[in-house]
Amino acid sequence: MLSFDQFTGLFMILPLIAPFGLPAQSPPMHTAPMTERFGKPYVEVAIEGKGPFRFIIDTGTGADAFVSPELAEELDLPPAGEVVLKDPSHAGAQHVPTVFIPHLQVAGVDFYWIEAVVHPVTGEAGTCQGLLGFTLFRDYLLTLDFPRRQIEIEQGALMPDGNRNVLPMRMPDGIPITALRVNNQAVDAALDSGGGGLTLSESFASHLKWDVDPVLFATGHSLTTSFNIKAAKLDSDVKIGRYTFNHPVVEINPTFTLVNFGSPPMQSFAITFDQKNLLVRLEADNDHLLLLAPPTPARLTNEPDPQAPLPDLVPIG
Repeated sequence: MLSFDQFTGLFMILPLIAPFGLPAQSPPMHTAPMTERFGKPYVEVAIEGKGPFRFIIDTGTGADAFVSPELAEELDLPPAGEVVLKDPSHAGAQHVPTVFIPHLQVAGVDFYWIEAVVHPVTGEAGTCQGLLGFTLFRDYLLTLDFPRRQIEIEQGALMPDGNRNVLPMRMPDGIPITALRVNNQAVDAALDSGGGGLTLSESFASHLKWDVDPVLFATGHSLTTSFNIKAAKLDSDVKIGRYTFNHPVVEINPTFTLVNFGSPPMQSFAITFDQKNLLVRLEADNDHLLLLAPPTPARLTNEPDPQAPLPDLVPIG
């Protein structure tokens, strides 16, 4: 007969013996279709078992979620508080309410008691009822696989590889920022799936040379300002990890202080974000990539209600 101590010791080593020789079980990967329209990624979500509702995935938003006022009212979402929204020009701010989403599901993954900003969400491709921000996925690996048009959510971690595919990132204000090289100069860039194109600040662009000189592309509007957005073709390359955009078409925005790596340059990649370890992985079929004019100008999440553009403001290209 085994004593209590012997029994306890045997019990403790059995789990170590039983799995020997068996294949390791990988954590499950949750996937869902990701629709791309005008460069923006859209997914369907369920809220409190209702829906599906159409949401943008915006890694350039440092909040968990936005919902439209209409959806918040339709679902009678409980009030949570208030936040202050600021635009990139830092010239103004807007106080807006927040609500709690008791239960949200995307790609089969459940999220509970999310605080969401109540604000109109602009969707260039039609009706859009909300937005999933970057910090919502803080506990997961999030992959936006543009070539395969799907979102992937799973447990796990990325491993550094000498800055070939896996790059370090930082997250000031909850937005992923990594380094890329423009004309062999290292610059910080926000990885913004809700952004327009590859956008440079006006001050940085003033030191560059061009294959095609900057021309007016569109007029942008924020909470407090209007500004001209220009487009141009670089006389140099842009590199991120081991990938090179050969003489890409870029936007020039006077309100941005960082380079903005928006959804059009993301189209060639499956991009995986690891917020816990502050790493991002980019995978593409080719090392050399093309980037032409974006399909539509970038819109700011907290811009005023859109108005019909004047004929002379319709983007070219």
